[in-house]
Amino acid sequence: MRRCAWPLLRLPSRAGLVLRHGGAAAARLRPAAASSSSSSSSVGGDGSSRAPDTSLFVPVPLKPVGDAAGEDVGAELTRPLDKGEVLKNLNKFYKRKEIQRLGAENGLDARLFHQAFISFRKYIMESGSVSADLHIILNDICCGAGKVCLLGHVDDLFPFFLRHAKQIFPMLDCMDDLRKISDLRLPPNWYPDARAIQRKIIFHAGPTNSGKTYHAIQRFLSAKSGIYCGPLKLLAHEIFQKSNDANVPCDLVTGEERVYANEDARQASHIACTIEMCSTNTPYEVAVIDEIQMIRDPARGWAWTRALLGLCAEEIHVCGEAAAIDLVTELMYTTGEEIEVRNYKRLTPLTVLDYALESLDNLRPGDCIVCFSKNDIYSISRQIEARGLECAVIYGSLPPGTKLEQAKKFNDPDDPCKILVATDAIGMGLNLSIKRIIFNSIVKPTINEKGEKEIDSITTSQALQIAGRAGRYGSSFQQGEVTTMHHDDLVQLKEILSESVRPVKAAGLHPTPEQIEMFAYHLPDATLSNLIDIFVSLSQVDGLYFVCNIDDFKFLADMIQHIPLNLRSRYVFCTAPLNRKEPFVCTTLLKFARQFSRNEPLTFDWLCRHTKWPLAAPKNIKELVHLEAVHDVFDLYLWLSYRFMDMFPDAVLVRDIQKKLDDIIQVGVCNITKLIRASQSTVAPGTAEVVSEDFPLSRTKRDTRVASGRHGAKSTEALSIAVDVTGERRAKNLKAYRSATRQEDLKSHGRGSLANRLLREGLLTQEMLRQLESEWHDQHRNGRYGLGSKRDDQNSSKETGKKKK
Repeated sequence: MRRCAWPLLRLPSRAGLVLRHGGAAAARLRPAAASSSSSSSSVGGDGSSRAPDTSLFVPVPLKPVGDAAGEDVGAELTRPLDKGEVLKNLNKFYKRKEIQRLGAENGLDARLFHQAFISFRKYIMESGSVSADLHIILNDICCGAGKVCLLGHVDDLFPFFLRHAKQIFPMLDCMDDLRKISDLRLPPNWYPDARAIQRKIIFHAGPTNSGKTYHAIQRFLSAKSGIYCGPLKLLAHEIFQKSNDANVPCDLVTGEERVYANEDARQASHIACTIEMCSTNTPYEVAVIDEIQMIRDPARGWAWTRALLGLCAEEIHVCGEAAAIDLVTELMYTTGEEIEVRNYKRLTPLTVLDYALESLDNLRPGDCIVCFSKNDIYSISRQIEARGLECAVIYGSLPPGTKLEQAKKFNDPDDPCKILVATDAIGMGLNLSIKRIIFNSIVKPTINEKGEKEIDSITTSQALQIAGRAGRYGSSFQQGEVTTMHHDDLVQLKEILSESVRPVKAAGLHPTPEQIEMFAYHLPDATLSNLIDIFVSLSQVDGLYFVCNIDDFKFLADMIQHIPLNLRSRYVFCTAPLNRKEPFVCTTLLKFARQFSRNEPLTFDWLCRHTKWPLAAPKNIKELVHLEAVHDVFDLYLWLSYRFMDMFPDAVLVRDIQKKLDDIIQVGVCNITKLIRASQSTVAPGTAEVVSEDFPLSRTKRDTRVASGRHGAKSTEALSIAVDVTGERRAKNLKAYRSATRQEDLKSHGRGSLANRLLREGLLTQEMLRQLESEWHDQHRNGRYGLGSKRDDQNSSKETGKKKK
């Protein structure tokens, strides 16, 4: 069986590529070394010299030398050192401007110089003996201090200081090599097999439902050999089925499984795979790269760059938004390959309605309500069922099998389920018979470059991708419609859809495992997380590329750092595809790594004990979320089993129970409204249970201010701060939230609608809600209301005073 490509690294976004190399980080190489490397990797894409981020350099501990009885040669040749005098002269050495200048010329900026001196001083002061040459120099300096004819000068310590600095900062001695290893400015040269052939690039550009991918797949099916590279397992599985249904034997390759078209497990001439798993060594006649605009994705963009530059195919058919045409053209110019662009228009009309839905009473068969949080899905699906309607539910963390079953249920004309409630997970990978897309909101939680959660309007690209699912060609609805739940959002949605899609400016990159291994060779004492940080700090890219996000990789690297693993194994574990916001999955990976380090195979029985399999059908939402996490654990096991077959030997058995778990989750999703009721019945009256989102709230400026209000000021003050911050940040985008106070919304969403929204956005906590409710009841009982309570208190105290008089 052909080995699949190694899972590759995810590194920081372009925004993070600015790094922290300004200000204090002004270290330079030795003059000779700097001049020799100025024409290579020390020069950035704009031609400017780039200094490393020295805050990432972690010093290697150097233990002081203990007392060596009868072996202190320096003391025998001179005399024992007076540590008091030595300390005075070391401090003089540190303060001399000439020494600091010499340090800078040898790569020691102010930060490194200070750290190196502290270590050097500690080493000398705590050592029982030092080398003979250093002992003699120190003795001469101490003896000559204050005399006209000096025996020694503190400047004479510099060679010993520099030697010590290079021992604790080994990167100083190999900076040229590190710069060359981390030079990412010529990615086309990484793929010599692809450069050895003349490839034809055909760009199929068009919106959703334009037939662009269909035409590329037709060429794929007619070729003698081919590979399809898609962003999702669902898309790869769809092409796998289409090919085999068309009597074109096709294998399926994803991170977790490999399915052969031939019964004897011979490799077929066609392969459908997730894009990370494509091979850049196998020759094909035709390759199809789907959703090419994802080349700008801050986490996965590197996979599209790798496929575009590295696939060995005579024809490469690229499908995606027209916004990526210019970038792909420029990239192909650097490889010397021409590009042919074929433009497509939408096959069915799409109309933006002039009216919003306003109420769930206005739903029609074929409607799809798009939400951007699980909590909205839970809330809306329950309200739909309360109106006597059935709805299908699709969101990102559901297993692929469950998504397909829900889509099948919605598409079936004989099924009473005619409404779909979904997240933007429907944007790609599922064929759905939708008449009308209804945006429940046009603001979406996003993670910024600092890892903080923000609320922002959806982009034009996202809006078009989702809205384009309505009126799919070949479905029962030949015309699509799009609108919003609230009228205030409709005006802004029209503005978003009328704007042109922002052009794709740069392609993602990553270092290879081999590059990280070479880094580790030069820096053997550095942790994997620190190696990656230094690599990114020193890496050079030109204007067509950016380095992808490494936050997830570093999180896993730090989590398993204490476990003894070789570098390659550690690297593989850190590239495991998991959501770091799921504690159960993360702790399972930790247990996998610990068991692996002891060279103990992770058997089926071990996995069943850990996950408490078999599992029962969920009784509430919390249990459903846990089942989804267990499904992710099984995925993780299967992913690792294809990389460490001996240590994860029971992939077949695990796949069997994963299918059973998929069926259990399907039952839970079909009964999701019952689970919601069961969950809310366990919550105290007047409060709302909030389950975790696809990614939980991170601490943001908004969160911090609310938290400070919770701990310091009264809850009412904290709530007013939260509302102020909301208005300051996204006044225009959050009109829908203010409209929740209208009478129509109170009727359709229930009394707790505004509280639910504030809870979901992290502007209110359960504790604050209970305190507000208590204060509200107290004020009602005392005849006082809201912000006028202080004034009422004053008036009542005056009246009491008059009565007393």
